[in-house]
Amino acid sequence: MSEIFEGYERQFCELSSNLSRKIGNVATLTGEAKKQKLAELKNGLDEADSLIRRMDLEARTLPPPQRATMLTKLREYKSDLNNLKREVKKSQSALPDAATAREDLLEAGLGDRISTSNDQRTRLLQATEKLTQSSDRIRDGKRQLLEAEELGVSILQDLHGQRKTLENAKYRLHEVDDNIGRSRQILNSMARRMNRNKVAMFAIIGILLLAIVLIIYFKLKK
Repeated sequence: MSEIFEGYERQFCELSSNLSRKIGNVATLTGEAKKQKLAELKNGLDEADSLIRRMDLEARTLPPPQRATMLTKLREYKSDLNNLKREVKKSQSALPDAATAREDLLEAGLGDRISTSNDQRTRLLQATEKLTQSSDRIRDGKRQLLEAEELGVSILQDLHGQRKTLENAKYRLHEVDDNIGRSRQILNSMARRMNRNKVAMFAIIGILLLAIVLIIYFKLKK
């Protein structure tokens, strides 16, 4: 199993447990504390999404048997993450709106105090909205950085694979050169043997011709 995948897996499991615990605590909070906790949960979900993407990239670089096992695990983690997202949405939708909050305050006899602090509440809401927008921009920047990091990791992995391919091709070329050299030596050796065989054959033919001539000569002489 890939050590990189295992590292991402441990981080995801720890993060998932923390998110589940925080979601359970959200129900006991109200007001700004609840909004802050929901913002923390959104950041955690973004980080979990990033870990899922990293595990996916790492799994796809593994050999087929290991890849199938990792992708099966990954589907389970994606399902867990989707469940966490649904729980966070439920908790977020449970926030009381401004009208409901005002009615509760009026029922408690605080209507006069609210009417006198409308301007302060408006400024507070505007400041909170600006902080929320800043947090969203920071999350977007963080997500873009993580995506750029993942792209860089993927490019490095591709380059590493291409380097291995080039090294293997270079090694095969050396083997081909060695084989060609040995083949050339064998062919040269065979050519030398053929030349020696030709010389020996011509010598034998010459001897036979000489013997025939001598035989004919002696027969005619008699």
